[in-house]
Amino acid sequence: MKTLLVTQADLRKLVHAVGIHALMDQVIEAVEDAFRSFDTARTELRQREGFTLRNARTGVLEWMPVMRQGESITIKVVGYNPSNPKQYGVPTIIATNSVYDCGTGHLTAVVDGVLATALRTGAASAIASKCLANPDSRVVGLVGSGAQAVTQLHALSRLFSIERVNVFDVDPVAHRSFVHRVGFLGLDVRAVPLEVVEAEADILCTVTSVGVGEGPVIEDERLRPWVHVNAVGSDLPGKLELPRSLLERSLVCPDFLPQALVEGECQQLRPEQIGPCIINVVQRPERYEEWRRRSTVFDSTGFSLEDEAVTRVLTELARRHGLGLDVELECLAGDAMDPYDLLLPERQPQPGHAPPGGLRHTIRVA
Repeated sequence: MKTLLVTQADLRKLVHAVGIHALMDQVIEAVEDAFRSFDTARTELRQREGFTLRNARTGVLEWMPVMRQGESITIKVVGYNPSNPKQYGVPTIIATNSVYDCGTGHLTAVVDGVLATALRTGAASAIASKCLANPDSRVVGLVGSGAQAVTQLHALSRLFSIERVNVFDVDPVAHRSFVHRVGFLGLDVRAVPLEVVEAEADILCTVTSVGVGEGPVIEDERLRPWVHVNAVGSDLPGKLELPRSLLERSLVCPDFLPQALVEGECQQLRPEQIGPCIINVVQRPERYEEWRRRSTVFDSTGFSLEDEAVTRVLTELARRHGLGLDVELECLAGDAMDPYDLLLPERQPQPGHAPPGGLRHTIRVA
């Protein structure tokens, strides 16, 4: 049994072969299909858990599992460290996605989770916007212009005819460089003050690394009556991006309610103030049609069903294009009853002896 490793180099070749727009389209389709076909009888979700990292700024290392009954288990292990870009020159979010066979427990694939997380998070916001935003939305606002903001805008551009993008970041370097980083989209992207982002956005994405207890990052007074907000940055208890007044007057749709109550914008609300989860919205979009002319919020904490969907896309594309490396990572060959089989020199198979997996020694019991 072999394990497929899909590395950074493989993903570079994959994007070259498939195209970045086609890849995003496939991820959007896969995540939306996962929402639409979700059935608790076949798929079991778990809230993420992990360790708090006492770094210069609070970080976490967490695991996010999902199981498709009788098929596979996907687990993402993800680190979130806001100091990473400036201190180490690496992304805030670093992750790996692993897939296990339900029948044996065999590790079938390991995939980079940095790109996967960015892709699926952008895709989820685009899907929520498709269901909840004003269909005539033309102006996108971004508060926060880091790595996640790139895929937020990319995914939205695949579903909406965007005429203008207003972006604000408290980090002047990120603020100025964003226009270049999303230049491949060919959009009218402007670095503007926060007040302009708030006042002009039809769809507003908050994608910040705001610290615990330091939010909100926007105000409610200037927002358009029909604004749809994708709140992406809340992923820790006490970490919030949106003002309560906006939440209280909006239809608030969490991605995974048990998690959003602990880590998302739903921390600020009573149970009766929380709307349907995004899975219900995707499965019954006609029920929420009237809200597309009013304010809505997608409380996106990121959950494992999205990770499973994007991992499936990346592994299937890798195999189709002959990418990735199949390795014998686990000690599975030889005698299943002997953990030292094929490891010790005297246990190596000799001509005429039983083949690997066969019985090599006879045990007599008196």
